[in-house]
Amino acid sequence: MTPLLIDCHNHLGADLFFYLNGFYPYAQDLPALVTEGRHQGVDRWIVFPMVANLTFDLQAMRSEKLEPGGLERIPYAFENERMLREIYVLFPDLGKFTLPVVILDPLRETAAQVAKLRELKARFPFYALKIQATMIQSDVGALLKAGRCFLDFAEEFDLPFIIHSSVAPADVWSQATTILRVAEATPNVRFCLAHSCRFDQPCLDRVAELPNTWFDCSAHRIHCQGVVDGLSYVAPAERRFPADYRDPTAVLRALAEAYPDKLMWGSDTPFQSYVASLGTEILSLRSTYQEEVDCVRALPEKLRAKVTHHNTLAWLKLKDERILTRV
Repeated sequence: MTPLLIDCHNHLGADLFFYLNGFYPYAQDLPALVTEGRHQGVDRWIVFPMVANLTFDLQAMRSEKLEPGGLERIPYAFENERMLREIYVLFPDLGKFTLPVVILDPLRETAAQVAKLRELKARFPFYALKIQATMIQSDVGALLKAGRCFLDFAEEFDLPFIIHSSVAPADVWSQATTILRVAEATPNVRFCLAHSCRFDQPCLDRVAELPNTWFDCSAHRIHCQGVVDGLSYVAPAERRFPADYRDPTAVLRALAEAYPDKLMWGSDTPFQSYVASLGTEILSLRSTYQEEVDCVRALPEKLRAKVTHHNTLAWLKLKDERILTRV
């Protein structure tokens, strides 16, 4: 198979928390993603729902709080089915170019979530499990406790995880070290740590050592900007992967050369940008899909094939790769 340009990290749907609080972005639909992606020469997209879900109270969301009491009882039951129907029922002509992934809460209503995932799996194919624990304030370490049923589900169906990772001390929910601890305890399940572990070299090195872990470079350019601007969501200087962060293309090449079998390319659309009011100031971290693609296209051909195709397929371990040849 000729190597495809696969974007491993994309959100679909609407995020009411972002919308109600005036943050950007807050939505992306399948036709918009595929149309824009095709303009940039992307061949396939791994997709999953937005993060805030309808188990949270809408009035509380308007005050930037996530509290129980929403329209739904089971986290992501609505959001996962809504996305899968968009892909397989509403727009099957576009959906065939995607690899859908379902999202979960590792802590709350775990048994009910697994029951719903089993029901969905009988109706719609999906290829991995997604967690973004920071925003919903749900400890990713719960996968070894209340959420162990998700690890069992993943092993049963040979599904990997893609997990939002953080190194900021204030983020107690999604620490990259915690995800690595889960991976170490679950050698028969595969894991991808998103956002280049925020450029934390000890974590990246550990990903390289473990046979069941990979990392993606989603939202790469605004993470580089975070280093340049001295923001707290990236690794501190003493732990940071050495590179010239004023040049995101050079950083991506350095990561690909250092970890050629572990890096997966992803854009994080639409979150390649993040714009929000922080008190009296505006935090404006802005990139475009074209700029994210330009970074990966600048890689030498063999490295580009690894990070956009081969590594992603090694993480997915598809039972039938013919789904990638659909036109």
